[in-house]
Amino acid sequence: MTIQESPSADEIIVCRDVHKWYGDFHVLRGVTTTIERGQVIVIFGPSGSGKSTFIRTINRLEEHQRGDIIVDGIELTHDIRNVEAVRREVGMVFQSFNVFPHLTVLQNITLAPMKVRKWSRQRAEEAAMELLERVGIPEQAHKYSAELSGGQQQRVAIARALAMQPKIMLFDEPTSALDPEMIKEVLDVMHELASSGMTMIVVTHEMGFAKEVADRMMMFDEGNIVEEGTPTDLFDHPQQERTKLFLSQIL
Repeated sequence: MTIQESPSADEIIVCRDVHKWYGDFHVLRGVTTTIERGQVIVIFGPSGSGKSTFIRTINRLEEHQRGDIIVDGIELTHDIRNVEAVRREVGMVFQSFNVFPHLTVLQNITLAPMKVRKWSRQRAEEAAMELLERVGIPEQAHKYSAELSGGQQQRVAIARALAMQPKIMLFDEPTSALDPEMIKEVLDVMHELASSGMTMIVVTHEMGFAKEVADRMMMFDEGNIVEEGTPTDLFDHPQQERTKLFLSQIL
C-alpha cells in the first residue's frame, strides 16, 4: 500500500491538479484544494459544473485520470487495497436515499459493520440504536423503507454511513429529493454532525445551512473552483463575476 505523507498532519484530504474526462468531456479541469480535519466544506455551483463528480473521486466512485488525491495519508491509485482503505474511512450520503427496501432500518444500519468490520450482531445493533437516537428516529428501527417518509429515509442513510465510524462524510445534494417540510429535519442532523467535529464535504444549494455551518465554501463552474472562502467572504464580498451572478440567482 502506498502511503504518502500529507503536507500537514491537519490536512485530511489533499487534491492536486485533479482532472477527469468522460470521453471527450473534460469534467474536472485541474482541481486543487486541501481540507483539514474537522472542517465543513460546502460546494455549490450550476448543474454540470463537476461538483458531484469531484466528491465522488474522493472515495473512488469516480476515477480521476490525472493529478493526485490523498485521503488521510493514502493516495488513491489503481491499487484496490488503497481504494478499500480509503472507503473504510469515508461515508457517503446520496441525493437518492439508497436504503435497501428488503431490509428493516436496523438491518440496513448493521449490515456493513457486521460484514466489513466483523462486529457481532449485538454490538452492531447496539451501535445502530445509538445512531437512530442521534438522528431522531429510534422508533423506526423495525420498519421497512416503504413505511418511512423521505426525510426519515435520508436520516437512515446518514445513520448507515455513520455506522462504519468514518473520519470523513460526503453529502451529494442530500436534501434535493425531499419535500420542503422534510429538508429541515435532515439539515438538523447534519448540523449536529458538523458540531461534533466530523470532517464534511457537502454539495448543496441550501445557503442558510452553509452560512451557519460551513468553514469554507467552494464555487464550482466548468470543472474547477472559481472562488473559495468563508461564508462571509462569498456572501458579502464575492470577488468573481461568476460567483456574483450565481448567488444573485439563488439567494
